[in-house]
Amino acid sequence: MRVDLHNHTRLCNHAEGTLEEYVEQAIAQKIEIFGFSDHAPMDFDPRYRMGFSQMKEYEEGVKEVRKKYEGQIDIRLAYEVDYLPGHIDKRVLEADVDYLIGSVHFIDKWGFDNPEFIGKYEGADIDAIWQDYFDLVEQMAKGGLFDIVGHLDLIKVFKYVPKTDVRLIAQKAMDAIKRAGMSIEINAAGYRKPIGEPYPSRELLIMAYERGIPITFGSDAHKPEQVGFKKDEIVEFAKSVGYTEAVHYIKRERASVKL
Repeated sequence: MRVDLHNHTRLCNHAEGTLEEYVEQAIAQKIEIFGFSDHAPMDFDPRYRMGFSQMKEYEEGVKEVRKKYEGQIDIRLAYEVDYLPGHIDKRVLEADVDYLIGSVHFIDKWGFDNPEFIGKYEGADIDAIWQDYFDLVEQMAKGGLFDIVGHLDLIKVFKYVPKTDVRLIAQKAMDAIKRAGMSIEINAAGYRKPIGEPYPSRELLIMAYERGIPITFGSDAHKPEQVGFKKDEIVEFAKSVGYTEAVHYIKRERASVKL
């Protein structure tokens, strides 16, 4: 895996390790382009993200390690931004970064991927939950604010899967992603969760490939040792569908590298 664009820092309050530890692990894993994309501040759910007052510390810290490790690895600066209508802040959208990952973690302020709130799945209409999720992904793509769709089918995290074909549920969202010119990430964090597979599923990755939607990769590391986790598996997964390139971003401009 030459590109790894989705990684966190201790500033999000649920990760650990220094910036240097993440970078050194990336170098050890032979990653060439490494991105920090920590959870952007938002006026909701502050326990799981940095505060607005910490944006400068975060950005300056990434720039410092970029300079420190220049010539050894190419480091990028980004944010992972929660798509929660009414809570997306201009200070984040206008930040001087290389890319923005747009992620859906909430359905009507329900943090569906947080184990604290897993009880809401019991007795619920799982098909309706999945449709609500992908409707939000579609809405996010139509907004045109972000470069990468984060962990496209995160809603599967706890293995509550729909009876309806996921391709039907996700079709409008996938079409919107294509029209928006966004990429999707193959995110290894799913291997560490109950679902036990990457985001997205093979069915959705095939849909992306058929539409010409580009891909990138992310460890979604919250600890230094998670950087590069399952990197060979996710590259082979991409190749098995037909992908030959991965994308990355510099100052919001997209470029690509061969797999």
